Amino acid sequence: MIDKRTFLKTSAIIGASVALSGCSKEKSSLKSININKNKKTTIRLATSWPANFPIMGTGIERFSSRLETISQDTLRVKVYPKNVLLPALGVFDAASAGAIDAYHSASYFYKGKNEAFNLFTGFPFGMTATEMNAWIDNGGGMELWRELYAKYNLVPFKGGNTDVQMGGWFKKEINSLEDLKGLKMRIPGLGGEVFSKLGVKPVLLPAGEIYLALERNVLDATEWLGPSLDTKMGFQKVAKYYYTGWHEPGSMLSLVFNQKKFNSLGDEQKMMIEMASNELNATMNSEFQAENTKALKVVEESGAVIKTFPKEILVSAKKAMLEVVTEKSNKSADFKKVWESADTFLRENRKWTDMGIKTYLESR
Repeated sequence: MIDKRTFLKTSAIIGASVALSGCSKEKSSLKSININKNKKTTIRLATSWPANFPIMGTGIERFSSRLETISQDTLRVKVYPKNVLLPALGVFDAASAGAIDAYHSASYFYKGKNEAFNLFTGFPFGMTATEMNAWIDNGGGMELWRELYAKYNLVPFKGGNTDVQMGGWFKKEINSLEDLKGLKMRIPGLGGEVFSKLGVKPVLLPAGEIYLALERNVLDATEWLGPSLDTKMGFQKVAKYYYTGWHEPGSMLSLVFNQKKFNSLGDEQKMMIEMASNELNATMNSEFQAENTKALKVVEESGAVIKTFPKEILVSAKKAMLEVVTEKSNKSADFKKVWESADTFLRENRKWTDMGIKTYLESR
């Protein structure tokens, strides 16, 4: 005879075993399940870059392919390079209005919409790529970015990072502040506004027009990105002096979706987009590092002279940056709010950056 207590204990063990067995079979069968398999969506994504544009253009093509793969083809991305559907800077308004579903660009191109948008790309003497990622992901940056973009029916994601950019190509050597006076330079964002206070005349030109403008002396200087893309543009052929940078130390690109389109997607699909955008952000950063290293040899062999701006210019540029920030904060509550978040985060994090990577680089 089995007493009641033994019977109950034995029954519980058998029941648990059966339940676990069932869970195991169910878990196994879930591997091939895609809850969105009958909900296939095409995303029409326009970019600010020409077709097959290295790193940035090819990066978004890779993102599209990866998203199609991990979604088991339930998210199909059709990429439209610059000027196929829209001009380079027309993507923001088109996505906001729902004419396209998404775009890949840089936030500071749209500072005319809201001055705070400058800061979601980066700012002079600001965050490195690592610090920028940390602010966006862990310092409240993404919440602010999405709050402001929601006013335009948009949902932003990290879209890649160029890492530190070079300070630009100049047709003459810059030895003092006086040498900057009156120079016509292609440069966007807050960097352009800082240079303006130093006497430069900033010009915003599409990529395809910069080389000819330099060659024909319409421009005296241009910044673009770094050796990897600068040499492909051929700037080393028309400007001799190549300066190290401080205006864009870790510029983040933006992958942005129309809010209505994004909200129509399933939770699983939304998570896939976030995962693929995080991969895009990381791989683009590492690709810039690798390709800049290779292209630096091209710069050196071209006869270009690599220089650093004189201390006088750096000191004046930092003062000018503070003036720009003060002016914009007084005019825009949004700018002030985002600046206070970014600046506070940078002040706190630079202690570790200086102790960690800066000390290591100095010792290396």
